[in-house]
Amino acid sequence: MNSEINTNTNFIEVTADCTTPERIDRFLASQLSDLSRSRIQSLIEEGHVTVNAIPCNNKKDLIKAGDRLEIVNPESIPLNLVAQNIPLDVLYEDEHLIVINKPAGLVVHPAAGHSDGTLVNALLAHCTELSGINGTQRPGIVHRLDKDTSGVMVVAKNDRAHQDLQAQIQAKTAKREYLGIVRGVPKSESGTVEAAIARHKSDRKKMAVIESGRRAVTHWQVQERLGNYTLVKFDLGTGRTHQIRVHAAYMGWAIAGDPLYGHPNKETAPYLSGQALHAWRLTFTHPVSQQIIENTAPLPANLEKLLVALRRKIYL
Repeated sequence: MNSEINTNTNFIEVTADCTTPERIDRFLASQLSDLSRSRIQSLIEEGHVTVNAIPCNNKKDLIKAGDRLEIVNPESIPLNLVAQNIPLDVLYEDEHLIVINKPAGLVVHPAAGHSDGTLVNALLAHCTELSGINGTQRPGIVHRLDKDTSGVMVVAKNDRAHQDLQAQIQAKTAKREYLGIVRGVPKSESGTVEAAIARHKSDRKKMAVIESGRRAVTHWQVQERLGNYTLVKFDLGTGRTHQIRVHAAYMGWAIAGDPLYGHPNKETAPYLSGQALHAWRLTFTHPVSQQIIENTAPLPANLEKLLVALRRKIYL
């Protein structure tokens, strides 16, 4: 196999000369010694790799001789993480882990555009130790919530707890239940949507239902019908980026207030700064004691007020 490679610090071009079709992640790993295979897979999932000018979102996609690959490798942003006295709503805590109720608007970890004021900065002020498995920029972070999604998160204080909790999240033995107010009327009382998700082909900020994407399963159940809106409970069968938001929109009833997958609406605008989605309950097995830990975060005040307003409108 021979390939023509043009590269600079952040942009790489590769023209493939494969004797047989080959998985894109394996091919790039064999050609780009400065990038690990896991880094290449992350770049693919984040929409930073194109094949013949078309974004590639699946590490298993096959490339063939003559394909032109372009890889954008964003510079990592050096961050000096500082402890910041940001109040935390702690639901449970011991020497191994901490469970918090994250408010909407709080970014989980520092990144471009959010160098501080994040959950990680708050955790550094609250905890003497955090797991280092996810690196210096994401200490203790086992799973994440979108900035404008509120609710329950578990954070690991040591590597043993982190590995165990992460395995539970990946195996789905940890149960994550969400409540969302959707704009629309589901035809049945419950159901399951299984539709693969990948990075949107033209908008890198978005995910989309794409047949070649990663398997994604969401279970849902109506909790309350509110005219043109519905309170729905969602259970994750998989954990893809923006999964509930993408699947809800795919089913025809996007999460109310969702700036990416929904539509602006005057009825809900006074109550919402983002999507009306809340991580309501998290159940997992304690990594050390093996006890079942269940934590529930009540709906935030703005979502409760929205529900009151929607109920009032129905019964007036």
